[in-house]
Parts: sequence; structure tokens; C-alpha cells
Amino acid sequence: MTFFTADICDDHSNKVFVLGSGYKNYGGASKCQGEIVTIKLDKNNSDLIKLLRDEDGSGKVVVVDVDQEYFAVVGENLMKFAHQNNYAGIVVNGYIRDTFQITEIPVALYALGTCSRKYIPVTSGERNISLSFGGIEINHGDYLYADTDGVIVTSDKIV
Repeated sequence: MTFFTADICDDHSNKVFVLGSGYKNYGGASKCQGEIVTIKLDKNNSDLIKLLRDEDGSGKVVVVDVDQEYFAVVGENLMKFAHQNNYAGIVVNGYIRDTFQITEIPVALYALGTCSRKYIPVTSGERNISLSFGGIEINHGDYLYADTDGVIVTSDKIV
């Protein structure tokens, strides 16, 4: 991947929305890009497991909103599913775990931080909906570009 988010912002300032600060990459890939698949969770990650494990993610980035609940929704097993199904990356408006193990998995994983515990009771999520966090609105089908400078979203594919 030969893009840089700073260059995209410079060249397309009227088409780019920048996700607010605080999201750090914990994954084994230093950058990612792709069409966005949105999912809204209520603490439990069972719907995210099904998505990453059962669906082809070629050219896609999953954006997960859990309202910053202090439970881990992505860890080593989900990262392995993401890699096996060719997802470029995952962005979580919340927390992740297994940071030692996931640095070896070549998928980008942006999150607010880490939390050792996960939420056990199964709850349902919603897919392919508009999400709003980090100061921007993120729609299913938008495009996401992320690197060491940050995460940006556009309504159309730029790179």
C-alpha cells in the first residue's frame, strides 16, 4: 500500500473526514484501506465473530461501535479470523486484548485501548448501519484509510 493519510487529506480536503484522536493501531499491519462494513455491538462480540469468521473480507475494513464500553471485543482469535478471511483492518470504538499475540497477525487493528475482560452474555448487534463516533459519521460502504498518522473516511474510493 502506497498511500499516506496526510497526502490524501492534502489532496482531497473537501472529501475527507478524520477520526478523532486516541485510536491506536495494535495490529500487525501498519496501515489498511478498504470498503467499510459497519457493526454496532452491545458489549458482546458474538455477531462480530460470525462476520469475521464466516464472510469474505477482501478489500474491506470492519468498523465496530461499542460506545466505548470497557470490555474487549477483539482479541487474538478474532484477528486470526480476520486474517483468514482477508480483512484489511478493524477499527473499534472501544477496547481490545491479546496485544502481545496480535502483533504477529498482519491485519491493522485500531482501538482506544486495552481491557483484559470480555463480555460473556450474548447480545445482538446491528450491521450495515450508520455509526457516529470520534467526531465523524461512518456509513456502511464508505472507504477507510488508516496509517501511523491516523484514520480517515471518505464516501468514495480515492486510492
